[in-house]
Amino acid sequence: MSVDRILSRVNPVCAAVLRSPLHSLLSRGLLLLTVTGRHSGRRYSIPVGYQQDGDGVVVIVSEARRKQWWRNYYQPAPVELRLRGEQRSGVAERVAPGSDRFRELADQTLRRVPYLRRVFRVDGYDPRAGLTADQLDRLGEEIAIVRIRLES
Repeated sequence: MSVDRILSRVNPVCAAVLRSPLHSLLSRGLLLLTVTGRHSGRRYSIPVGYQQDGDGVVVIVSEARRKQWWRNYYQPAPVELRLRGEQRSGVAERVAPGSDRFRELADQTLRRVPYLRRVFRVDGYDPRAGLTADQLDRLGEEIAIVRIRLES
């Protein structure tokens, strides 16, 4: 069974849990993101992994070439999310690959969650030295980073 088929079955279950009083089972690492398509205008909600980042959250999109939702945020745009059981609004924007902010967020993630080095195919990553130029280039092809600034 393909990963896409597995996720198409698991995502609705995760979404239901994140909307429920049992959200704490998943909400430490997942949030429910509601995206409005920039062309279609269609709204859909997807569970995504996240990390806190100051006044917002960061979502790392693995296998970004295969996914579409993050492309709605090349320019800042409104987004809704269910974060730790609370409905929130924010402004999402893609972090440009190769930028200093991309490097900073990717390094933070790879230091904090070591198993993602294998998932993102960052061989030989040294957390003391940070990403090399080659690793940063490869990572920019593999993932997308979306930062969501939460509204008060």
